[in-house]
Amino acid sequence: MEAEIIVDVGPNETRVALLEDGELVELHIEKNSSERFVGNIYRGKVKDVLPGMQAAFIDIGYERNAFLYVTDAISQSEYSDNENEKLKGKNLNVCDVLKPGQEITVQVIKEPIGTKGPRVTTHITLPGRYMVLLPNANYTGVSRRIENEDERVRLKKIADSLKPEGKGLIVRTAAEGKETEDFLKDLDYLTKLWETTKKKEYKGHVPRCIYQEYNIVERTVRDLFTQDISKFVINDVQQYERVLELLDLISPSLKARVKYFSKDYQIFEYYQIESQILRAMSRKVWLKSGGYIIIDKTEALTVIDVNTGKFTGRHSLEDTVVKTNIEAAAEIAKQLRLRDIGGIIIIDFIDMHESEHQKMVMDSLIQSLKKDRTKTTVVGMTGLGLIEMTRKKVRSELSTIMSDDCPYCGGTGKAPYKK
Repeated sequence: MEAEIIVDVGPNETRVALLEDGELVELHIEKNSSERFVGNIYRGKVKDVLPGMQAAFIDIGYERNAFLYVTDAISQSEYSDNENEKLKGKNLNVCDVLKPGQEITVQVIKEPIGTKGPRVTTHITLPGRYMVLLPNANYTGVSRRIENEDERVRLKKIADSLKPEGKGLIVRTAAEGKETEDFLKDLDYLTKLWETTKKKEYKGHVPRCIYQEYNIVERTVRDLFTQDISKFVINDVQQYERVLELLDLISPSLKARVKYFSKDYQIFEYYQIESQILRAMSRKVWLKSGGYIIIDKTEALTVIDVNTGKFTGRHSLEDTVVKTNIEAAAEIAKQLRLRDIGGIIIIDFIDMHESEHQKMVMDSLIQSLKKDRTKTTVVGMTGLGLIEMTRKKVRSELSTIMSDDCPYCGGTGKAPYKK
């Protein structure tokens, strides 16, 4: 599989496309006029404490207050390296932890969406190329996407040997196969970055931003541009030079793969990405067999329906259904990643009578989801044969970024009947 990163730097927005064998699998968009939030660290002030929700509103200087759950406000020493395993503080009341007017340092973990403000945490993370520094924790961990157990043990030992006293480290997926020397530059940079940020914590007015995350091009270099990427193409000279500067620091061997796109042609048109974006905005997605899936978004969840469509099969109805469902499972995983759909997701596969066939489709879905960097959890199958799953919601979905509700129908797709 050949993977490429194509970056379109425009006057109003920057778009980053990740292609696998020429197919668009991820699209990231950042408007030049909008403020970036996720990853930023703020010195904020508690505005309201909500005992009934075990949360608080934090003023970080944004037009809407940020939301902080009590579990995100207590020390990370209350947890083990399994983020879901809470060791202490089960009965903590938010009023015992936060008081109105209290100053607090928080990091944004979820963008403001709709009428909701950003979600924040006191569990600060500073990502580098190969590891993440946890200034307020005291443990080490290894990315779950590294599945080889021997490699996990080896990387855990390296992290344990390098962990600064009183701080935590998480080894990132890109670190697979790397040696101790590869981590030293990363750790030195992250340690100095935290020291600089810490010095700003108690100087200046509150609220204010004390650390701003990289822009979309810099984040792409840090998080996506690995040895698996054969080519990184960008159409802006200044950003091209900035990419080379970053690679000098984190991965000089990749510099030869960076290309400046100087053709008098739209870069996304040249790589046939625009047509694939239109497909990603469509409610109906056709499968190669002739079947199709329908993706419908509601306020509470996303519903995906699978249909055989034009596919009639050759042997039996059950065989036709199973083949359609397996193909749909791979396409659904791809569409969730491409559209950045988060929250609760319900999938209505075509009914299958054999439990063996149901397991085949479930296994196919889980395997296809492994390519997704965003955490997903397949809960299982309901009594009605529906697949329940969740996908972590961090940023606005692609449909929200690239479209607005119709002013005539309010986004319902239906207009009142006129007599």
